[in-house]
Amino acid sequence: MVIPALNEAGNIGCLVAELRERAAADVIVVDNGSTDATAAEAAAAGATVVAEVRRGYGYACAAGVAAACRADVIAFIDGDGSFLPAELPAILSPILEGQADLVLGSRPLGHIVPGAMPPQQRFGNWLAAGLMRALYRIPVTDLGPYRAIRRELLDSLEMCEMTYGWPTEMMVKAARRGARIVEAPVSFHPRRSGRSKVSGTLRGTLLAARYILGVTLRYAVPSK
Repeated sequence: MVIPALNEAGNIGCLVAELRERAAADVIVVDNGSTDATAAEAAAAGATVVAEVRRGYGYACAAGVAAACRADVIAFIDGDGSFLPAELPAILSPILEGQADLVLGSRPLGHIVPGAMPPQQRFGNWLAAGLMRALYRIPVTDLGPYRAIRRELLDSLEMCEMTYGWPTEMMVKAARRGARIVEAPVSFHPRRSGRSKVSGTLRGTLLAARYILGVTLRYAVPSK
């Protein structure tokens, strides 16, 4: 289990503890340059803490993948408590049962608690998912970060997008390889504490949208 985290003190400890109670898996928290007690709280809760000082969601995820060197399946979840560890089996089961190579947690197929996702984030997800369906012929409804992937597939994708576009790169490259991609319904909740780095500010929202849409469109053009 990989958790990219930036200033998630107040959230990360409870999240790690809940994951360790529900899954017989290593929990790796990647501290992406936090200035609060994120690393200390994660370690106290039993996580393996990896430091990645280069800011960027993709850098943090890649550092977590490198640390999970013995895992055949790698799952990702945000560190703010907006997703439920209790729903992890729904993310893992299709892979463990041999039915999928990449499983995406879908909030539209599940439940979005009122106030958890602002309108601009809803619109961005809707637009990006629509482009995915049109350009790559994969029936997705969300670009949710709560997901799991076979290690063998992930290694073959040669991930290089080190921004918020990292999850999108995973999806489009997996689609181009003909991987089995399925969605699992998940619920989405307001973060436990603190402010979102993406939807919490206009700048964060615009940057995330630029990276996500840019990656979606870039890989739709066949390389020469």
